[in-house]
Amino acid sequence: MTRHVLIRLLPLALLFVAAIAWINDVQEGGPYVLRNLVPPAVILLLAVLTLVRGGGTWTGAGWRLPMGTLGYSIPALGLSIYLHYAYSVNLNDLFTDSTNPARLFRYLPIYTLVAGGIGFAIGWIIGRDVCMPTFYCHPRFASLPVSRFS
Repeated sequence: MTRHVLIRLLPLALLFVAAIAWINDVQEGGPYVLRNLVPPAVILLLAVLTLVRGGGTWTGAGWRLPMGTLGYSIPALGLSIYLHYAYSVNLNDLFTDSTNPARLFRYLPIYTLVAGGIGFAIGWIIGRDVCMPTFYCHPRFASLPVSRFS
């Protein structure tokens, strides 16, 4: 099981290392670099939890945790990546007139954690209604033969 977890985590770990390098480069080693690595670290922890609970597979323990992890990842990474990109290229002169534009990164982890938490809740709710392996386990469909949907 440990081998399966490590193999499946390798792409996420490589993306996390790339995020560390890119966030450090964009912020030029400023005081908020470690703070802004918290949301990607939470994604990595959620992925580890998902794989461990699933016995080395993403959906081994059901769909709640994988969908919650995906739901967390989309808004948390989306917001963080967008604002780091906008800062790095000064998108539409967004930071030209600002006296201290790097302060954007002071509270960014809080915003991304809150947005990610909301996304996790939505993903968790969606994941509880997904059932495998046939997707026909809703009580309305329990009495219908599966072959009618094939």
